[in-house]
Amino acid sequence: MKKYIGVFLFFLFALAQASAQKVMIIKIREEINPQMSHFVELGLEKATAEASDYIIIDMDTYGGALADADKIRSLLLEYPKPVYVYINKNAASAGALISIACDSIYMDEGSNIGSATVVDGEGKPAPDKYQSYMRSLMRSTAETNKRNPEIAARMVGTVVGTDSITVGNVTAFTTSEAITNHYCEAEVHSLDELLTRLHFQQATVHTFELSTTDNIVNFFMNPALKGLLLLLIIGGIYFELQSPGIGFPLAAAVVGMILYFVPSYLNGLAENWEIIIFFIGAILLILEFTVIPGFGVVGVSGLILIVSSLILVALNNNVFDFTFVPESDLYITSASVLLAFTAGIALVFIAGNQFMKSTLFNRISLQETFQASDGFTSNFNTGSFIGQQGITYSVLRPSGKIMIDGNIYDAYSRGEFIDEKKPVEVIEQVGSSLKVKEIHV
Repeated sequence: MKKYIGVFLFFLFALAQASAQKVMIIKIREEINPQMSHFVELGLEKATAEASDYIIIDMDTYGGALADADKIRSLLLEYPKPVYVYINKNAASAGALISIACDSIYMDEGSNIGSATVVDGEGKPAPDKYQSYMRSLMRSTAETNKRNPEIAARMVGTVVGTDSITVGNVTAFTTSEAITNHYCEAEVHSLDELLTRLHFQQATVHTFELSTTDNIVNFFMNPALKGLLLLLIIGGIYFELQSPGIGFPLAAAVVGMILYFVPSYLNGLAENWEIIIFFIGAILLILEFTVIPGFGVVGVSGLILIVSSLILVALNNNVFDFTFVPESDLYITSASVLLAFTAGIALVFIAGNQFMKSTLFNRISLQETFQASDGFTSNFNTGSFIGQQGITYSVLRPSGKIMIDGNIYDAYSRGEFIDEKKPVEVIEQVGSSLKVKEIHV
């Protein structure tokens, strides 16, 4: 009798344990890229926060970026709880690496795993140094999870030729072949069947979904929206430089910068140095407008840095290495940024005057004028200086300082630059400034 009671209690305990288990399902159903690696990272963080006991990767992908696949691989290998992968048709290239990083592999009927050859942005096989690195990743990952490392290496293939690179002997398994070669535990036909096979029928199962905040971040990754943000950044900076002190154009530009850079940074596209380049360019541009008259090397350098930063942030490059960036992405991103930049400048010049005359601008800017007829004057100089001569105290570009009889006055030329210590003559007096011309001796 006691024996049966013990068995019954053990059964109840096992049932309670099963029902108390938590399973987190993370779907990889798209290209492996910075957004996907960030998605998996968030999913694992959520699983940890909810004390999930098991992770199931629901996979169907043709691969993607090696760097992001390696990041996911490392996350899965280091995760302290068991991780299973359910290959629902495809685990090609980067998907194969991620699958091998899981503790157990299950495949649907008609699924495939392998073909992990590294390709460049044009879809052609990359040089052997990349293939060699990928083979080492595949071998070490397979060894970690007690799988045949040589089979994993053959999934990458071997490079044939140097001038025209080709890759041969690439291994890819069907479901039955993967089972035979111990790269798949079993064939299952659905997630529910997998849960039953793993005795998770009574477990609490959650499928990871992005939070509202994360969805908003992804929303601002939309290329069309990024184009509008570029216009906001350029227009805001320009209007603030034209009318310093208003405040809201600068605030709009700052908001545009945050919405442009932060989503890319969180998704792993933007690096710190790429963002720093933008701010260095912005500082140079501001210096050109406010400190250094004219528009020369400093201003052009600032523009180049700003445009370069905006392009680099949108591309998954590795410190100017565009080997794995699709050529179409490179052209489209560069064209989009340049077009948005050009459109922003055009919009500023076309709409600028209309905005300055708008009711909104009149509400936020000082419109009252002080007329001389009402007793107001801005002339702090007593007497007339017209006809008097002096020398330039600073370079006039075209404004600056001049000295007359040992006293320094604000002055400006007729448009030309006049070097310092040049003789000048006052030809007009407006307010507190003196208009001068250079005297050629």
